[in-house]
Amino acid sequence: MMIQCERSSSVLKSLLQIVSPCKRDLGSFRRLWQHSESTFCVIDDRNLLRPSLNSKTGLHVLDLIDCGSLEPDRTLYNTLLKRCTQLGKLKEGKLVHFHVLNSNFKHDLVIQNSLLFMYARCGSLEGARRLFDEMPHRDMVSWTSMITGYAQNDRASDALLLFPRMLSDGAEPNEFTLSSLVKCCGYMASYNCGRQIHACCWKYGCHSNVFVGSSLVDMYARCGYLGEAMLVFDKLGCKNEVSWNALIAGYARKGEGEEALALFVRMQREGYRPTEFTYSALLSSCSSMGCLEQGKWLHAHLMKSSQKLVGYVGNTLLHMYAKSGSIRDAEKVFDKLVKVDVVSCNSMLIGYAQHGLGKEAAQQFDEMIRFGIEPNDITFLSVLTACSHARLLDEGKHYFGLMRKYNIEPKVSHYATIVDLLGRAGLLDQAKSFIEEMPIEPTVAIWGALLGASKMHKNTEMGAYAAQRVFELDPSYPGTHTLLANIYASAGRWEDVAKVRKIMKDSGVKKEPACSWVEVENSVHVFVANDVAHPQKEKIHKMWEKLNQKIKEIGYVPDTSHVLLFVDQQEKELNLQYHSEKLALSFALLNTPPGSTIRIMKNIRVCGDCHSAIKYVSLVVKREIIVRDTNRFHHFCDGFCSCGDYW
Repeated sequence: MMIQCERSSSVLKSLLQIVSPCKRDLGSFRRLWQHSESTFCVIDDRNLLRPSLNSKTGLHVLDLIDCGSLEPDRTLYNTLLKRCTQLGKLKEGKLVHFHVLNSNFKHDLVIQNSLLFMYARCGSLEGARRLFDEMPHRDMVSWTSMITGYAQNDRASDALLLFPRMLSDGAEPNEFTLSSLVKCCGYMASYNCGRQIHACCWKYGCHSNVFVGSSLVDMYARCGYLGEAMLVFDKLGCKNEVSWNALIAGYARKGEGEEALALFVRMQREGYRPTEFTYSALLSSCSSMGCLEQGKWLHAHLMKSSQKLVGYVGNTLLHMYAKSGSIRDAEKVFDKLVKVDVVSCNSMLIGYAQHGLGKEAAQQFDEMIRFGIEPNDITFLSVLTACSHARLLDEGKHYFGLMRKYNIEPKVSHYATIVDLLGRAGLLDQAKSFIEEMPIEPTVAIWGALLGASKMHKNTEMGAYAAQRVFELDPSYPGTHTLLANIYASAGRWEDVAKVRKIMKDSGVKKEPACSWVEVENSVHVFVANDVAHPQKEKIHKMWEKLNQKIKEIGYVPDTSHVLLFVDQQEKELNLQYHSEKLALSFALLNTPPGSTIRIMKNIRVCGDCHSAIKYVSLVVKREIIVRDTNRFHHFCDGFCSCGDYW
């Protein structure tokens, strides 16, 4: 028998009178109530109370309690609270709590723990803590629910502060308590605290538990202690995908890509199936190092495993291709995503920005809006950066003004990008006026953008002014001294260069050492200026000397304005001879097949002389050469660069 009912209490009472003379018997309702679509269903003995909660229709079983037609018991309340927790229905959970307070179960510990768990899982930590503090009695479940709630809602310090109180209250932690506490130490990267909790795991016999063990592996890895993470991992009697992923992600985060990939192979050899988190961690590692070939191998493996390009793994794969210099492959991944969201759109926009493809970024933004995807602050930052790198001045101003339409307040990064946009276009006075008229106080990042633009256009006065503002805010801000020294050197003001270098020496500020790296046959080779440590150093130096001679014959002239030394022309040219990107390029030419694309990464901005030299090399060797620096990608081909010498 099935009766479809309305929410009205009067209708409920009438139906109750017809169906059962025993109005307070729960059993008489087991086969009675089934509300259409989304309310509270009572179907049979096996599915006694299966609520489907909806804010519009509410909890109809509570109407039965309100009208005195149903006498609740512990099972009923616990079932309702469990369903509220599963669906994240805080409002309905509060209604159940209200009924509990007016029942004989208001001090029932089991129900109070269910309420506590509901509040914590639904994100109302204030409600959970208020209930927790008011509980006349607590057991281990109460403490664990509160600690876990804090851990799962980014309140790690609160969870850790609660643990001593738990112990002093006489409650013993279990594997769930300790696992949550270990995770908190990992999120806070607190090694000392993690060690103490690890000792507690041994004390209470939980150290070999797979959940606790996986959390310990993750904690040590996040704290940077990969040796200890591996030690805990190897001693785990029972492993699972979570413990493998924790270790792989730890190595990937620290830039140990080869070790992470070796663990990935070992994971499969021992019979464990990689998950989307495994692939995401490895692809992120490839992305940060620009290891395209390894990323492609992982992509192929991902496809063989029949996993769809959904969620985080799809976006990470897209980001890997974009960050590794293969923007067209990133577009192909984007087109195959099962679901496109703001994260995937932002990843594509960031890729376009890094490659200087401003018009493509603008088109992507317009399509995003047309399909109803709401932009966020990262969306606007990406499209503004793309406009800045592509000299799209009017478009950049348009998108900056559009932010307010979407109720997005510009942040420091957005203002800095507009300064960069104006400065790159040579409008240094406008950039300075923009800074002075901003509704926020300028930061070192904003003045730094003006300083960088001043160097680009060799404006000594504006550069010195911007640098002074940076020094006033943060004397140790990285790169400022070097940029200012470069500006003075370009103008031939060697005394000022010497003063800047003395300030750097006296204040202990050191220039970040430039390095470049290139991937060849799944191995990454790193070079620094005048590198003599590489096994092929002699062949590399001879290769560059040969290239240097050829490119000079077709028009290359060394740009010695980037040498911060007051020496003669010959010595300046020698100083430019073995910059790290030139060595990486020479090595790649020696060790890759003719005609193949060369991809080089650099940790700082590529210098103007190397940029000019690589343009000529691309013409001589008939190869595409892609260089990624901290600003963007440069695609060199047939003597030209994709940046149009605008970077």
